[in-house]
Amino acid sequence: MKYFQIDFEPVGRRGKCRKGSSLLDYARQLGIELVSLCGSKGTCGRCRIQVIEGSTTELTKAERVIFTEQELEAGFRLACQTYPTTDCKLQIPSESITTPQRTQVEGLVVDIIPSPPVTSYRVTIPAPSFDDYEADAERLLENLKRQYHVPCDSIDISVMRSLSSKVRASKWQVQTSVKDNEVIAVGPWPSRQLGLAVDLGTTKIAGYLLDLDSGKVLASNGTMNPQIAYGEDVITRIARIRSSPNEADHLQQLAVKALNELAADLCTEIGAELTEILEAVVVGNTAMHHLLLGLPVEQLALSPYVPAVNSHLDIKARELGIHIAPGGYVHLLPNIAGFVGADHVAMLLAADVSKANGLILALDIGTNTEVCLVNNGVMTSVSCASGPAFEGTHIKHGMRGANGAIEHLHFSNDSIEIQTIGGTHPVGICGSGILDAVAEMYRSGILGANGRMSIQHPRVREQEGQRGFVLVSEEERDGEPAIVITQDDVREVQLAKAAIRTGIQALLENNGQSQDDILHVIIAGAFGTYMDTASAVEIGMLPPLPLNRFRQIGNAAGMGAKLALISLSKRAEAQGIAKKVGYIELAAASNFTRIFAQSNYLGKYRITQLKRDEIEE
Repeated sequence: MKYFQIDFEPVGRRGKCRKGSSLLDYARQLGIELVSLCGSKGTCGRCRIQVIEGSTTELTKAERVIFTEQELEAGFRLACQTYPTTDCKLQIPSESITTPQRTQVEGLVVDIIPSPPVTSYRVTIPAPSFDDYEADAERLLENLKRQYHVPCDSIDISVMRSLSSKVRASKWQVQTSVKDNEVIAVGPWPSRQLGLAVDLGTTKIAGYLLDLDSGKVLASNGTMNPQIAYGEDVITRIARIRSSPNEADHLQQLAVKALNELAADLCTEIGAELTEILEAVVVGNTAMHHLLLGLPVEQLALSPYVPAVNSHLDIKARELGIHIAPGGYVHLLPNIAGFVGADHVAMLLAADVSKANGLILALDIGTNTEVCLVNNGVMTSVSCASGPAFEGTHIKHGMRGANGAIEHLHFSNDSIEIQTIGGTHPVGICGSGILDAVAEMYRSGILGANGRMSIQHPRVREQEGQRGFVLVSEEERDGEPAIVITQDDVREVQLAKAAIRTGIQALLENNGQSQDDILHVIIAGAFGTYMDTASAVEIGMLPPLPLNRFRQIGNAAGMGAKLALISLSKRAEAQGIAKKVGYIELAAASNFTRIFAQSNYLGKYRITQLKRDEIEE
């Protein structure tokens, strides 16, 4: 087998690449995660690399479309489409690397009295003697029952394997942790009783380490979901699995590895051991749930989009490869439908909307947006394929929420006021900035209701066959290429906002309600936290209600996971919510075509028929 020596700069990774492997495949083998949102189809154009030295295969049709002539002459290629034919030296642009991003871990705070699923007891065990030959396991269970009246009748086999050495090392006085009449951990007294709550998102993962007894959050952190390198959305990942079934195992291992690293980082932060985590709760959409558990996902992409399982589950952590206490469990909240999962249940649990009076709208905005309309406790939900535009993807100069991303902007006379993450020089634009840009352009008349960009504005230019609005010029970037919003970018935003607005309107019409009757709009999710609600209202993504009716609550799914971790009553409540929520399939909703067509237009949702000049390009 022939190999080629490949050198990746500026990361300084190098090694031998087997002939027949793409540069993207080899980058992953070396632990270099390049952005690849299309499942290696060459359509997203994000895994860009520059060939500095060496030879590669011929340019593909996709590359000739994505790159300019100048870029091709400079050696730019797509890593997923390029195979080395000699030793190569490559340069990786910073935007091609999945660098740490701003992740959303903060959210609303709900105070409850903890009633955790695991209880720990200080058990004193008489040492055996020639007059008492009882086995260590039976001796522990007997004294647990005698001292605390706990009718525990089993010990996890992993706990049993180390029981004899631990009780002797602790001089016959041990902390015994019990869940559902099973001993799941034994350690020295006193030991901490910790729990791990995780929001396993399609793009981002948020983790929280809690004290189970007090309910206090001891540490929290976020990371990117490494599965994103294999597809921006769940449909792309499912399609990849359908074409190559072994990919399911790989994606499951990536998720588990990320959870273990996150748990280890959180424990390090407070000086704890992983074995002190006695219980974990994980929430995610149905696809993320199934991929983590190794359940089939192919049927989720086929009508009528049926999950493998909807009910809540308790699974030994070791069966999933998650490193916590030897006998610890992972609890997964119930799903609702193929594209409305446990994260939506967790959001509704945290927002406490099931008991609210009046008409409430609750959204968790992401690559897949879940919307719930609550009418005096009657809940109906829908899933909207809002796409990755609000994550900064499929946008010419889009990026995720990292330093240098334009996150907010405002037009002031002839100038543009810009705010970037980290306060650094702008290098791209993230979702909240894109929303602001389109809203400001519409408000200023640069965009019509149909989204078409006017050529009359001095900042609008024709380039590469389409119009673009210059946010930051070449001069303002010291000679670097200008940051622009193109006509295609506007179309991407229109599609994303149309999906969300269609979901809202479909729920309203299905329930015979008007948008004017909505008392409160609750907005959750990372993008939902950072976006300007006024901009969302301006372009028609959200109903035109007074801004004081909108409430942004952060990562409510993470909050719901925390509640389910420390409270058995909240777990029961979550199960009740999942059973009560009605679900409608958006594409099958009555008047879907009409609603979606009208939702594509910028500005206030048009109930009446549009005028001819508004629908013509």
